Amino acid sequence: MPGETAYIDTSVLGAYYCPEYLSAAAEAALRQIKHPVISLLSEVEFCSLLSRKRRLKELTERQMGAVLNLFGIHVAEGFYRRVALTTEHFLSARKLVASTQSSLRTLDGLHLAAALAENLPLVTADQDLAEAAKRHKSAVLLVK
Repeated sequence: MPGETAYIDTSVLGAYYCPEYLSAAAEAALRQIKHPVISLLSEVEFCSLLSRKRRLKELTERQMGAVLNLFGIHVAEGFYRRVALTTEHFLSARKLVASTQSSLRTLDGLHLAAALAENLPLVTADQDLAEAAKRHKSAVLLVK
């Protein structure tokens, strides 16, 4: 599905950059996308994910630094296109999260709002987020 461009959720970034059971699937998904898109939210959430992995001793300090460095290089070299979150994204996320059918968490609501506003397919490893995306008529690729 994805192809030319798609919004990449933090769950996929985590699996791509850190060895885990979804790493091969995350890499395969990213290879399908010519221009992957993230936001500054993705970058902050990714750093938080890495810090959590370090605290849980899933990554050493050195490994975390290496992952952050590689991710920083990819961002700086333009591997990812960065979309800026605006007031409209936040207002849309508020509606998505407040929906009676919603089980979306705050940050997932923002990721989905960005994908919807930019008319981009969403690539995620989060089943709940994928289901929410489908309910809101977003193209979605669930990495599993």
